[in-house]
Amino acid sequence: MTLVHEERVTLKHWLSVLAVAAGTFLVVTAEQLPVGLLTSIGGDLGVTEGTAGLMVTVPGLVASVSALLVPVAIGRLDRRVVLLGLVTLMVAANLLSFLASGFPMLLTARFLVGISIGGFWALAAGIAVRLVPGSHVGRATSIAFGGATAANVFGVPAGTFVGGLTDWRVAFLILAGLGLAALVSLFVLLPPIPAAEPLRMGALFGMFGDRVVRAAVLTTFLLVSGHMTAYTFVSPILQEHTGVDAALIGPMLLAFGVAGVAGTFLAGSAAARNAQGTIIAGSLLLGGVLALFPLVGTVPVTGIALLLLWGLAFGGVPVGVQMLIFKAAPDRIEAATVLNTVVFNLAIALGALVGGLIVDSADVTVALWFAAALAALTVVPVWSTRERQR
Repeated sequence: MTLVHEERVTLKHWLSVLAVAAGTFLVVTAEQLPVGLLTSIGGDLGVTEGTAGLMVTVPGLVASVSALLVPVAIGRLDRRVVLLGLVTLMVAANLLSFLASGFPMLLTARFLVGISIGGFWALAAGIAVRLVPGSHVGRATSIAFGGATAANVFGVPAGTFVGGLTDWRVAFLILAGLGLAALVSLFVLLPPIPAAEPLRMGALFGMFGDRVVRAAVLTTFLLVSGHMTAYTFVSPILQEHTGVDAALIGPMLLAFGVAGVAGTFLAGSAAARNAQGTIIAGSLLLGGVLALFPLVGTVPVTGIALLLLWGLAFGGVPVGVQMLIFKAAPDRIEAATVLNTVVFNLAIALGALVGGLIVDSADVTVALWFAAALAALTVVPVWSTRERQR
C-alpha cells in the first residue's frame, strides 16, 4: 500500500485514516483522562484539586515542546515508524501511572505522556490527509480530529466511569491495554510514510510570516487556553455549581463528547466552504455558553443544556482552524500543522494552570468568565484574515 496520489480511494485507505484517528483518540484520552478523576486522585494522593490539575498542565507543557522538537529531530525517518514509537511510549507511561506510589511518580508518568502526545499530534493531522486524494481532505481532516473529539465522548467519560466503579489506577491500566491494540492496527494498516522533506526549526518559525497561519495559531491559543481554563475543572463545576450528582459526571462527559463529535463533523463540511465563518460562529457560541454558565447553569436541566452547547461549539472550532491552515499553506501543511500543535498543547497546559490558580484563589465562576473572554477574543485574529480566504 502506498500513499494516495490519484482520485481513486478504497476501503483500505479509509481504514488507514481510521487507524491514525484511533491513535489520536488514545493519546488525547491519555492527556485528558485526569480531568474526570481529579477528585479521586487528589484525595488518594493527598493533594488539592488545583495541584491535581498539574496532571493536565505538565503533559501539556511537555507536549508543546515535543511537538516542536520531534518533527525536526526525526528528519527523513519514516513517519509510520515514528507514530509506532510514540504510541509505545504512551502505553509505557500509562503503565507507570497505574504503578505510581505517589504524586511525584505520577507526574513523571504524565511527563512521558506529554512527549507522546506532542509528537503524535504534530504528525497525525498532516499524515491523515496524505492517505487520501485531495478531494477527500476535508473528510480525512474531520476523521483525524474526530479521534481527538471522540476521546471526550468515550475515553474521558469511560475512564471516569471505570475509576468510579473500581479505582483510578484501573482506568490507566485499561488505557495501556487499548494502546497495545492501537499499536497493532497502526502496524498493519499504515503504509510507509516518507517525509516530504526534513523539517527545519527556521522553517517552522518562518510560518509566523504568513498572516493567515499566524492568525490561525493565535486563534488556537486563545480558544484552547480558554476552554481548558474551565474544562479542566468541569467535574467540580457540575457537582458544586450545577448540583449534578457525582455518579452522573461520567454520563455528562459522554454527552459533552457526543456533542463535540457532532460539532467536529458539522464544522468539517462548513469549514471546507468558509473556514473563517465557521470559526467565528463556533467561538461566539462557546464564549456565550461559558459566560452564561455561572448565571443560568445553576440547576441540572440548564447546566446540562449548556454543557451540550459547549461540546458542540468547541468540537467544531479546531477542525475549522486546521482547514484555514490547509488553505493558507497547502504546500507546507506539515510545518504549519506542527506549529499549530505546539501552540495547541501549550494552550492546554497554560489553560489548566491558570484555571487551577483561579479555582484555588477564587472560584469556578471566575474561571468560567475568564474562559468566556478568551473564547470571544478569537474572533479578532480570524476576522483579520477574511480577505485572504482561498
